[in-house]
Amino acid sequence: MLKSGILNPAINSLLSRVRHTNYLVIADRGFPFFPQIETVDLALVDDIPRVLDVLQAIRANFSIGRAYMAEEFRAANGEGAQAAFAAALAGIATVFEPHIGLKKRVPQAIGLIRTADSTQYANIILESA
Repeated sequence: MLKSGILNPAINSLLSRVRHTNYLVIADRGFPFFPQIETVDLALVDDIPRVLDVLQAIRANFSIGRAYMAEEFRAANGEGAQAAFAAALAGIATVFEPHIGLKKRVPQAIGLIRTADSTQYANIILESA
């Protein structure tokens, strides 16, 4: 029995299949469903869990080379939210691109983890190193 780290078996399975330069999506509650992408839905109630909770949980054992976010995130969210995401992604090159472009990357992802985050445009695509 696992005693620490990621306890969710579906997320453990998903993370173990990610290889160099593969994508993993951590999405907010409103992100579109992609039927062709394995989705682990963690949404429980409003904002539990949040994108940053999932990012923090996987970051210890997941090598991230680059992160992609929607440029709309900056316009839709205040300094506090922007600072929290910047801190969570410290040391990781982050590319901001139009939300429509971000969604075009999703079909190439190994999987998607859906959260209950209500932060606008809080979606992150992680590219493994």
